[in-house]
Amino acid sequence: MTARIRPVMLAVASLCALAPLLAQAQGFPDKTITFVVPFAAGSATDQLARAIGQAVTQDIKVSVVVDNKPGANSFIGAQVAAKAKPDGYTVFITTNTTQAANEHLFKKLPYDPVKDFTPLTALGRGGQIMVVNPALPVNNVSEFIALAKSKPGKLSFGSGSSSSRVAGEQFKQMTGTYILNIPYKSNPPAVTDLLGGQIDMMITDMTTGLPQVKAGKLKALGVSTRQRSPLAPEVPTIAEAGVKGYEMTYWFAAYAPAGTPADVATKLGDILARAARSSSAAPFYQASGTEVFTSNPEELRKFQAAETLKWGKIIKAAGIEPE
Repeated sequence: MTARIRPVMLAVASLCALAPLLAQAQGFPDKTITFVVPFAAGSATDQLARAIGQAVTQDIKVSVVVDNKPGANSFIGAQVAAKAKPDGYTVFITTNTTQAANEHLFKKLPYDPVKDFTPLTALGRGGQIMVVNPALPVNNVSEFIALAKSKPGKLSFGSGSSSSRVAGEQFKQMTGTYILNIPYKSNPPAVTDLLGGQIDMMITDMTTGLPQVKAGKLKALGVSTRQRSPLAPEVPTIAEAGVKGYEMTYWFAAYAPAGTPADVATKLGDILARAARSSSAAPFYQASGTEVFTSNPEELRKFQAAETLKWGKIIKAAGIEPE
């Protein structure tokens, strides 16, 4: 083989290898897309995934299936998504829990939040609500703090996500209280136990907690955002209720398995971002108090990197030791 012919043949071989991927991108998507959610049905992430899935189906006429894989601190869902075929037909709908916080909460993860995923788009961000069982003899944050200080280690709070866990730990750290953490696979089962009196308090997403407050089954003491929520303007922020400087928010985003072709990832990200901004998904955002927040893949990559540093600082400041 001459020196001139070899480069030409190599170029032809490269084009042949890329042809299936190019053809895939041009025809994508043409079959059912699966959304893997690392939290239980009924959780805020699950409800977001279903709202986005419905909007995607209406937009591009392709069905979407939501596959809930809760448990093991969200490790199960992350692993399932990371190991899926990188063809654009599996999307990981997740939060800061798996992509920014877990690496600071655990000494070793069974997945890599960066290397195992291809960023697609951010989907939203929001705040949480501090709720207690109505039988607890408190009516505001200050009374809860006083009760917790009078019974160190006797009160408990549930957490079904890193946002919920870190929010509770940060509250303890900033108030000088000792409240026992009870971990759950997701926030909905924790709320169930809160309703039953098995735990005393939660700082959970609005989607999970607020309906129980509106129904009179739980008592709201404060919201974790800097400003009051338009969904419950009568509920003060935790900061104005006595814990000066307190703030805790969370975010949602979509990822594909690592190795997903760039053009497929870009197209998929555009579809998902369009769905988040659609009128079809609007009821979820409005009802949950979630802000629509979208991005391109590179913007999400940079945002995740910045958030990972931020969550690391919060977790360290809260005195949480990696498990």
